Amino acid sequence: MNTTIGIVSILAFLPLATLAPAQDWPQFFGPERNGVYSGPALSDDWGTDGPPVLWSIPVGLGLSGPVVVGDRVILHHRVGNEEVVDALDRETGEQIWRYAYPTTYRDDFGFDEGPRAIPVVAGGIVYTFGAQGQLHAVNLESGARIWSVDTMREFSVPKNFFGAGGSPLVEDGRVIANIGGMRANGDPAGIVAFDAETGDVLWTGVNDESSYSSPVGATFDGERYAVLFTRTGLVGIRPEDGQLKFQLRWRSRSASSVNAASPVIVGNRIFISAEYGPGAAVLEWDGARLTPLWTSNDVLSTHYATSVYSEGTLYGYHGRQEFGPSLRAVDFQTGEVYWDIDQFRAGSIQLADDTLVILREGGELVLADASPEEFRVRARATILPPTVRAYPALSDGVLFVRNSDRRDGALTAFDLRPGN
Repeated sequence: MNTTIGIVSILAFLPLATLAPAQDWPQFFGPERNGVYSGPALSDDWGTDGPPVLWSIPVGLGLSGPVVVGDRVILHHRVGNEEVVDALDRETGEQIWRYAYPTTYRDDFGFDEGPRAIPVVAGGIVYTFGAQGQLHAVNLESGARIWSVDTMREFSVPKNFFGAGGSPLVEDGRVIANIGGMRANGDPAGIVAFDAETGDVLWTGVNDESSYSSPVGATFDGERYAVLFTRTGLVGIRPEDGQLKFQLRWRSRSASSVNAASPVIVGNRIFISAEYGPGAAVLEWDGARLTPLWTSNDVLSTHYATSVYSEGTLYGYHGRQEFGPSLRAVDFQTGEVYWDIDQFRAGSIQLADDTLVILREGGELVLADASPEEFRVRARATILPPTVRAYPALSDGVLFVRNSDRRDGALTAFDLRPGN
C-alpha cells in the first residue's frame, strides 16, 4: 500500500498549530484553519490598479490554493496528465523542486480537472490529496516522495461528484482525512487516520461519505478533537484512537448535495452551514451532548465558502453560488443578521485584525471593515481574470493567489505591505 523512504522529524507528532510561525500559511485557511492572518498590518492604499505585483507565473489546472512555509510557496496543480507539487521561492516564484505523479481524473461535469484540496505542511512534510484520491507525503526540503496511498483503490471509494476535495488535517502525528470508503473486511472507513511518517493506517471509522469540507482541530475542555463536516453531517473524533465523541446528521434531503464549508469553532461552540436545505446552526458541546443555540436556513446558508469569526460576529456568504449569494454579518450567539449585501457574488473571506480580506470569483480583491455596524469598503480592485475559486494564502503581508483557466491560469504574489 505504501513505502517509507526516510525518517522525518519528530515534530510531525505535534499538533500542526504549534509547528508554524504566525506568518506562515501552512494549510487550508491559515495556521489555525480559521482564516485569521496575524502578520504585519496590510495596506489599503493601492487604488484601482490594485496592489503591486511581486511576481506571477503560469500554472496548470486546479482549485487547490497555495500554502506558504518559510521561504517556500507550495502549489498543487495539474499539468497535462500529471498532478504536480511545485515548491517555489516565495520572493521570486522560481521553482525549487517539482514532484509529479500520473492522473487519469476526468470531471463528469466539464469543470476543472485539477486537484481541489489545499496542501498541508507539518513537520517538514508536504501532504497533498489529489482529485483522484491519491494521498502523497513529500519532503519539504528536497521534494522526495516519503509515502503515498491510493485511497480510492485502498478503500473502494466511489468517484463522488467532483472527485476528492477536503484537505486532510494533521493532528498528533496522524493525517486525518474524510475518505468516504470502507476496508476490505467491510469495516467503515469514512474517516481514516494515517501515520504521518509512514502512511500506515492507524484507525478507521464512521460510515460517512466524503464531503468537500476540510476538517478542523479543536480543544474542548482540555481534550483535543478532530471536527469534520462529512457529507452526512458533523463528527467529533479523538485523533489518537478515532473514538467518536459526537455525531449529528446535517445534510440536505437532495442526494446531489454535498457539504463543503468547514466548521467554525469558537470555544465550545461550533458553527456549521450548508446549502440545499439544512441551513446553518451554532451548536454548543458540553462534553456529553450537542445543544443548538440557533438553527436557520435564512441566516447564513453557505454553499462552499467557509465563514470567519471576529468579536462575536460571523462574516460569510448566504445563498447558492450560481444565484449570486449575498455577503452577511451575523451575530454568532443569536443568528441575528446585522447587514446584508445582496448579490455580492461568491468568493472567499479571510480576516486580518479588523479587516475582511475578500477575494471574489471574478478576480476582485476587496478590503473592508470587519464591523457589524456596516459594510465599509476601504479598497478594491480586480487583480486577476476569472475564475478565482482557490483560497489564497496570506503571509507576511503578501497575498498569494491563483486563478483557474485552461489557457491563462496564473499564481501571483501581491504586495499588501504598507509603503510598497
